[in-house]
Amino acid sequence: MILLIKNRKSIAILLMLLSAACFTGMNSCVRLSGDLPSVQKSFFRNFMAAIFAAVMLGRMIAKEKTPIKIQKGCGIAMLLRAVFGTVGVLCNFYAVDKLDLADASMLNKLSPFFAVVFSAFILKEKTSPMQVAAVITAFAGSLCIIRPTFSNMALVPSLIGFTGGMAAGAAYTLVRYMKQRGENSALIVFCFSAFSCLFTLPFMIAGFVPMSAKQLGILLLAGLFAAGGQFAITGAYSFAPAKEVSVYDYSQVIFSAVAGYFLFGQVPVLLSWIGYGIIIAVAIWTFLLINN
Repeated sequence: MILLIKNRKSIAILLMLLSAACFTGMNSCVRLSGDLPSVQKSFFRNFMAAIFAAVMLGRMIAKEKTPIKIQKGCGIAMLLRAVFGTVGVLCNFYAVDKLDLADASMLNKLSPFFAVVFSAFILKEKTSPMQVAAVITAFAGSLCIIRPTFSNMALVPSLIGFTGGMAAGAAYTLVRYMKQRGENSALIVFCFSAFSCLFTLPFMIAGFVPMSAKQLGILLLAGLFAAGGQFAITGAYSFAPAKEVSVYDYSQVIFSAVAGYFLFGQVPVLLSWIGYGIIIAVAIWTFLLINN
């Protein structure tokens, strides 16, 4: 039994690392696609993910010869996961366009701390004083990245990125809620992606900006990276609780810093590095506290 648990946790860790690498690829493609509206980028990102998920669902249905439907008690959670996920993607894409890649990624990676908060209300999981302290400290670290002064031109994008991290935390908590009730991972990804496409479609049509073949290809590639990252992180949270593996999601900041430097020549300012250090240190401390 112990060996089984260790294997499941190892799989979850590998999936989290794969997810971090995929999401770094997605963010890099979003930035490389150029000056396009965030809703347009979001549409193509989720369009590819929806197709990918639909193919997987089709294969499952053909193999098992039975329809796949939303589990009892998961309908509202599925809708809310789609809403929060869509908000998270839109906010993250806006931040990626306006901030250094590592800054935008770190603000999005506040999601595990928000997941702790939302888990207390949605999953009724007990929150210890240490976890509360960790959330507060992580918020303090985020202020080093946001740098809330009126002279900071990146203040609004930073706050939007922060909101995206909050929305992502709520979305992943709802994923955990549904997986505990036996919901299908591919169905979760498909419902979120399809909802996001339908939501952004009118806005994209209204403000559509013509794209070159290169831009379209990059956005489609972003969608493939997003699908891989989405399936990987959904799978990770199904193999182990968020509190045990979420710390490994912070590897995305390392991937993003490397990608930002080599692709865009970005070097985060000192305060940002301090913020990264605080948030990652708190994440590691929380992980060690929980697993000892």
